[in-house]
Amino acid sequence: MTATEREKNLYGRSVQIVSRSEEQIVYKLTDKSGDVLMTSYQIFPGVELIYNDVHARRCYVERAPRGNYIEINHCREGRIEFTFHEDYFYLTKGDFSLNVKHESPHESYFPLSHYHGVSVLIDLDRAPENLNCILEDINVSPKELGEKFCNDSFCFIARPTAQLEHLFWELYSVPISIRKGFFKIKVLELLLHLFHYEDTSQNEICKRSVKRSSVNLAKNVCNYLTEHMESHITITELGEIFHVSQTTLKKSFKDVYGVSIYSFIRRQKMQVAALLLRQTESTVLEIAGKCGYDNGSKFAGAFKNVIGMTPNEYRNTHVEEDILHFGAVYVEN
Repeated sequence: MTATEREKNLYGRSVQIVSRSEEQIVYKLTDKSGDVLMTSYQIFPGVELIYNDVHARRCYVERAPRGNYIEINHCREGRIEFTFHEDYFYLTKGDFSLNVKHESPHESYFPLSHYHGVSVLIDLDRAPENLNCILEDINVSPKELGEKFCNDSFCFIARPTAQLEHLFWELYSVPISIRKGFFKIKVLELLLHLFHYEDTSQNEICKRSVKRSSVNLAKNVCNYLTEHMESHITITELGEIFHVSQTTLKKSFKDVYGVSIYSFIRRQKMQVAALLLRQTESTVLEIAGKCGYDNGSKFAGAFKNVIGMTPNEYRNTHVEEDILHFGAVYVEN
């Protein structure tokens, strides 16, 4: 199998290869909800380090990996949904997970249309049986690592220990001049710490499980709010529209999106506004109206509170969205 065929099997036939060099490959998946940018580094045979920069609600891959894979994820910010049978789980800022990957079509869902994190993908059929062949004292078996964390469940989710947290965060600030060697050292260090992780009973899968009915309700509410962005909709009105109590509505929404309905509405409006500021010639006042604001100063204040700068400052920067991704430093050659 060629490298391109393997990439298509792994990320789907629709993946775009933005750039390829000896050191890194940049992939892009696009649909009407936005873009997913993945910057991949081959660390060792069968072991990849991937920076995930997502500005999309969902990402569909028509076929998942052929082969035997485990994946370690760390969420820098945002939120990603995992599904298994009838269960839903969410990885949030600071969390890490270790899961097995199955060969089947799947859709990744990002509740906030915003996710940044790092993954270590291990192809157990290609990776060394024991990493001591790379460094003598690193007695780590990738296969045993997967069995340790996923023996009773397809996925392990938890808050990292202080040592693991430090290791993950170091991966987000790597000087370009030393990154090739740095990645190798840090991936080995990460796998060593995980291999000797003491208490896998800390898996938060059960505690974080959300019922399908609650997920469907929350997503239907989200779709309704997105379609009526210019309107002011109250919790009471939403409860009447979807025939549920306000308590059920608020809990279901918070379980899936991690924020209150009001916080979500404000954030989504500002993200839409940011997109219009970048891609259209509409005035700030016109954009404010499209987002349900009849007062320009209130809109500017809300925009700055969410985005970090005023609408005019944001537009004047002329920064393309891809450059804003946390992984941008790794895309440079």
